[in-house]
Amino acid sequence: MEAEFTVQVQVSGDVGVVMWSGATDAGTLARAVSMASDDILLGQEVRRLEVSVPATDQMARRALHLAGFRREGIRRHAMSVDEGQFVDVHQYSRLSGDVVYGPEGFSGVMDSVLPMKRLIAHAVFRNPSGQVLLLQTTYKSDWELPGGVVEPGEPPRVGAEREIAEELGLSVLLGAPAVVDWMPPSLGWSDALEFVYDGGVLGQVAIESLVREELEIHSIHWVDPADVPHHVSPLSARRIALVLDDFTGFTEDGVPVG
Repeated sequence: MEAEFTVQVQVSGDVGVVMWSGATDAGTLARAVSMASDDILLGQEVRRLEVSVPATDQMARRALHLAGFRREGIRRHAMSVDEGQFVDVHQYSRLSGDVVYGPEGFSGVMDSVLPMKRLIAHAVFRNPSGQVLLLQTTYKSDWELPGGVVEPGEPPRVGAEREIAEELGLSVLLGAPAVVDWMPPSLGWSDALEFVYDGGVLGQVAIESLVREELEIHSIHWVDPADVPHHVSPLSARRIALVLDDFTGFTEDGVPVG
């Protein structure tokens, strides 16, 4: 005898938790969850619905995508499946103001579940003697180029300009990147894309106006190109060398492709 298929929403205040039992396929579950969600969000003063499903339940995850729920995060090893065995749990939600149906609804869901890569933007600056500007940070041993992580929705060029202003008090306008590099996973970081810009030669007035951000920047250094590899990571050294050699193009792990 087949288990009865039910969908329930437990509401506390203005937040509801969606649960079900007996679901056998993604399409049926999606339709039932969607109908229940529409009824609760439109018919009651509920602003938010939540669902938690194990990462291994691909049918339920697909159903939630079809029903317009967006993934908010992953709780690592949050559910026990066997003695000593744990799986991740995916947290989903749907808000009363979410666009659920049509192309915008589909894109909103996909934006929450598809991979997103970290984006980083740095710039290579030189002084009139040809030395490279490097920053010794307060949180790592190897030195870095000016720049940093690009914010969501921010163009890489603008992110680099913003980070440089924050780190050094230097206002610059950058052009097209010299190097676009794919970085493999390393030191606990997932893979990422880095844009490296050629900032050109800074004049003496600009050099004398540099003011380091004290919380993250320990000191400012001008380094001879031959000595750069002694202070930066091997990957950073490869990219800086390419910029100094007037290379422009795409690289993977600091190595030109094609």
